[in-house]
Amino acid sequence: MATDIKLAEAPASYDGPGFSATSFDKIIGLARANSLWPLPFATSCCGIEFMSTMASTYDLARFGSERPSFSPRQADMLLVAGTIAKKMGPILKQVYLQMAEPRWVIAIGACASSGGIFDTYSVLQGIDRIIPVDVYVPGCPPRPEQILDGVMQVQELARNESLRRRNTEEYQKLLNSYSIQ
Repeated sequence: MATDIKLAEAPASYDGPGFSATSFDKIIGLARANSLWPLPFATSCCGIEFMSTMASTYDLARFGSERPSFSPRQADMLLVAGTIAKKMGPILKQVYLQMAEPRWVIAIGACASSGGIFDTYSVLQGIDRIIPVDVYVPGCPPRPEQILDGVMQVQELARNESLRRRNTEEYQKLLNSYSIQ
């Protein structure tokens, strides 16, 4: 009976009879990368593409994002999909601030990344004006494969991030540039 199931690759370690020794950073990174809880913040057509990414054909659950969270306090990956009006900006920032550290942000589609075709007074020209973004997924709307690729890039960030990076002076400067304490 052949199976196509692939397990997560174990971090580099020193193995012996009955034990395996590796660094704590690598174990935590492996756990974080394979248990991301997404919070969809979908406002328009990109939200429909995200819904298809969660469906059985593309199945985001294969990548450890089995449980979409609709509470920011229980999520660590914010997926902003669609047009964000300037009036909605403070709400998006509040949602971001309610998420626990570590948190990652994916801007899905042209509207979330740069305002898209809506170069008007009422549309925010990219969510990176109010919150830091880790991964940009281009397209109008992007294909589900592109969204999966963005999630895999966040997994790579989570896997390789030092446990102390978010305590560094550089990270604090980044948050201060967005007026986040």
